[in-house]
Order: sequence, then C-alpha cells, then structure tokens
Amino acid sequence: MINRIRDMRREKGLTLADVAERCTPPTTAQTIGRLETGMRQLSLTWMNRIASALQVDPEMLVRGEESDAPKFVARLTGEGAEGLAAPREAILPSALGGDGVLVALAVEDSCGEYRAGDQVWLRQHGPEAYPRLLNRDVLVPRPGGRFAFGRMIDRDDKRVAILPPGAGTRQVVVDSPAWIAVTEMLVRKL
Repeated sequence: MINRIRDMRREKGLTLADVAERCTPPTTAQTIGRLETGMRQLSLTWMNRIASALQVDPEMLVRGEESDAPKFVARLTGEGAEGLAAPREAILPSALGGDGVLVALAVEDSCGEYRAGDQVWLRQHGPEAYPRLLNRDVLVPRPGGRFAFGRMIDRDDKRVAILPPGAGTRQVVVDSPAWIAVTEMLVRKL
C-alpha cells in the first residue's frame, strides 16, 4: 500500500507540525514525516489518528499499488445513453496533454460561479503567454505563499490585475509573477 498522507496534508495547506499538533494525543512533526515517507510503518492506530487530524476518512490515506483506471462505458447521444462496444480508458485531468504544469485549485466555499466542492484544473504559463490570458480565470502566485484567483482584467510589463469571483470584490494587483496558471477544466460533483 502507498500512503497519501503528504498529498492530503498539502491539499489542506497544513505543515507537518500542524498535523502533529492536531493528533490526539499530539505527536512530533518528525513522526508525521516518517509516516509520510514510509520510514515508519503506518499502523491502523496511526492511520486513524492522522485521518482524524486531517478530517478525512482513514481509507483516503492509503491506495493500492495498482488501481483500475476509470473507463468510458457509455456515451450520450440525442437518443439517450448507450453502451460502448468496448470500454476505453478515460483521460484524467492529470493526464491531459499540453505544455506547462497542471495544477489544481479546490473550491471550499462557493464564490461567484464556483461552488463548494468544485475542482479547478489550471495550466501554468510563463510571462511570454500573459497577453493571451486576458479575460480568463487564472491563478497567480503572490509573495508569502499566497495566491490570487480570478479574472485577469489588465496587465502591463511587470504587473497583472486580477478580479476575484463574487460580487463586490476588489481587484488584486500582483507584481512580476513567476507564472500564471489559466483555467482549463472545471470538475463538479453532481
């Protein structure tokens, strides 16, 4: 089994020390680090403690070595849904082709057109692509590990202006971002 503690911790924006402190009873960041990397065996007790600290189900922390890839089994036409003669592998967002690194944004609170539970998949671009990103929803890194997300409404040689989603928001100006990620896909649970 492969543990997903690091993935889940990073998705929630927590440090090793944060998770260690949230465990009951509290533990050390080094212990959490060893469990993440597999240098210490992940027992059922530890799995339950860490899952509680991360506020996830314990089974979310592990995955098998081999997993069945999702498959397309049907198609929807004007006449309704019909099965495919042979199921074919579905393309996951992380397997999308294209240049640039894919990143994802988890929407935790509804904001503008985005609903709680949505996942926004974005592709990173360098400064040469910024002119093409105007009027697109983008994620922009800011100093101190923060980000700005919203519609890119203006730019010049060094700065970009982002209008966050939702009514009554104020634009955010970011100086010389290293990259900008443009929205490619919205994944919404039904």
